[in-house]
Amino acid sequence: MPRHPDPDLEERVLKAADALWKRGGEQALTMRAVARAAGTNTPAVYRRFKDREDLIHGLLLRIADRIRAEFAQGGEELEDMADTYVDFALRHPNEYELFYTHGRLMSPRKGRGAPRPIRESRPNFALVEKLMAKRFGGTPDDHTVTALALWAVVHGTSTMLLSKTIPEGHEGAMREACRKAVRVILDAVERRHNPS
Repeated sequence: MPRHPDPDLEERVLKAADALWKRGGEQALTMRAVARAAGTNTPAVYRRFKDREDLIHGLLLRIADRIRAEFAQGGEELEDMADTYVDFALRHPNEYELFYTHGRLMSPRKGRGAPRPIRESRPNFALVEKLMAKRFGGTPDDHTVTALALWAVVHGTSTMLLSKTIPEGHEGAMREACRKAVRVILDAVERRHNPS
């Protein structure tokens, strides 16, 4: 009797992998454990995901979608998006760790040559560039460096808060410093684009 493809297999595998990562991090995410948690066998997982990196790439896309959904709930203000980003990292530390431990898988390079623009592999980065162009004028390309600066500020803040690098009791001050840095960056862009 021929086998019938399971249309829900990919989603079950990704949900199982997501749950395993949240519970046990890097060590828990084996293809065998994912298959068991998804209620299937290892060859079925390999038919859908060629290897562990491919599976992790699928998880990264899910996380990027979750971040984008949270951005959408917060509106289109860049200042609010920066806060939402840090909030996401603090509420979902394991997902955030996965995203930045394996983020290189979001932008594979084919052969030698120049890397692809960040926006091609990071849709949330593209969204920030687009919102900056809408707010300040110009094209998204005009705002790549500034978007990188914003990303550096919010990622640095998130990482320091998650790793507890700053002394206990200073978390609020760190969040406020992040907000102020974002405002300073955006004010500088405003002055550059609207010098009056």
